[in-house]
Parts: sequence; C-alpha cells; structure tokens
Amino acid sequence: LPVLPRSVGVVTSATGAAWRDMCRVWKKNAVPIRALLSPAQVQGTGAADDIVAALDRLNRHAEADVIIVGRGGGSREDLWAFNEEPLARAIAASPVPVVSAVGHEIDQTIADLVADRRAATPTAAAELVASSRQLLLDRIDGAGRRARSAVGRQLLVTRSRLQEPVLQRSLGQPARLLSVYRQRLDEAFDGVKTPA
Repeated sequence: LPVLPRSVGVVTSATGAAWRDMCRVWKKNAVPIRALLSPAQVQGTGAADDIVAALDRLNRHAEADVIIVGRGGGSREDLWAFNEEPLARAIAASPVPVVSAVGHEIDQTIADLVADRRAATPTAAAELVASSRQLLLDRIDGAGRRARSAVGRQLLVTRSRLQEPVLQRSLGQPARLLSVYRQRLDEAFDGVKTPA
C-alpha cells in the first residue's frame, strides 16, 4: 500500500454504514485524505457486476492511490457478490492497490484472498490506509526531537569550549590576537611580487 495516500477510492453502497464509518475514522483522526466514493450495489442480483463497474470507474479516472472495496456484515448470501469470479478477477487486475473490507472479522470472501490487503471490517480498512501516514508523521516528529536534542548538546559542548581558560586569555588580549593575524597577512603579501 502507498505510504502517503492522498486520495482513497471507496467502492461500497452510498447509503450503507460502511461509507459513514470510514469517513468518521478519517475525520476523527484528522487524516487529510480525499475520499472518492464510487457507489455500488453490494448485495443481491447484479451486485458483483455493479462492484466491478465501480472499481473500473476508479481505475479509469486514476485519481485514487489506494482503493477500498467492501461493505458491512451480513449473512453469507448478503456477502455472496464478493465471492464471484468477475469481481475476483477485477480486483486482482486492478493497477491501483486494493484493500478488501467485507463484513465482520469472521467473514472471509474470495475478494479478501485476491486483494492486495485484507481488513477485517470497513472501519479497520479506513484505519489501515491512514496508519502508514500516521507512522510516518510519528517518525518525522521523533527525528525532529532527536535533531533538536543533538543540536542542544552540541551547543553545550561549544559553549564549554568557549569558556576554556586558554581561549579566554586569547580573547582577553585582542591586540595579541590581532598581531598574529597581522603577521600572517604580512607574510602573505611578502610572497606576492608587485609589478614594476
């Protein structure tokens, strides 16, 4: 799955709980993801063909970085569309990674077996596609804290060196320090021949 999906395609019923639950997860976690719903009938006669058409729409428009295909729980008959061969082939052939999120944790369909990833529920799928983003943000935050700490330690070391007695004596006598640099400058000019 992509590490930072900017947009997530969702194939499910526009009126079902699965769509609302996924949107609720992204909103609750303040995940900046653009959700693209490609609505489909997810049970009954013709549902598999409708899901294939919805998946095809998302692939044709090529706007989604990852696609979630699924629905909430139900009886074995309610979930049967996700066991049909045309849908299995469409998921397997999808150029965009597909997460199957069908039913509840105990339900398993052929769509789950051919998808790039399986999520136990639509809510789990929403969290799955957003978790890689959160992990990366956590890593960036940790790296920032470590960098600030390292810079702070380096500043302390540098400050202690500046306070060493030898350096204080040199800086305490600026004329002596300037005479060293004046001598180096004179030596550099002595080595340069002036034109006649």
